[in-house]
Amino acid sequence: MKYFRSSQKGISIPALLLIAGVLGFIAIIAAKVVPEVSEYMDILREVKAVAADPSVRSGSVRDIKTAFSKRADVNYIKSVTAEDLDISKDGDEIIISFAYEKKIHLAYNASLLLEFQGSTSQPAE
Repeated sequence: MKYFRSSQKGISIPALLLIAGVLGFIAIIAAKVVPEVSEYMDILREVKAVAADPSVRSGSVRDIKTAFSKRADVNYIKSVTAEDLDISKDGDEIIISFAYEKKIHLAYNASLLLEFQGSTSQPAE
């Protein structure tokens, strides 16, 4: 009678732990980066809404900053204040731009630096 050795198939425990560690690290980074990107998208949306608001078009720079501050308070935007906005006019179009950096602590002395910038003159993404 002939016996066949069945070959073992699958993943080993060390390989499984390595894959779990890498996926865990990616999940931790995503959990820290996604809220910052979401806040950037909120800022960009609110800046574009302020620039498109007909009641602000004929207003002063102070009126534009006040309108943004009110919208930022409602949406809990803390990374950019009205003083951080660069406001200019191109004909009758209001152009509002901003830029800021966000430093995210990962572990020990490792950090991730995100640089955000946006403007109402950017095409929609």
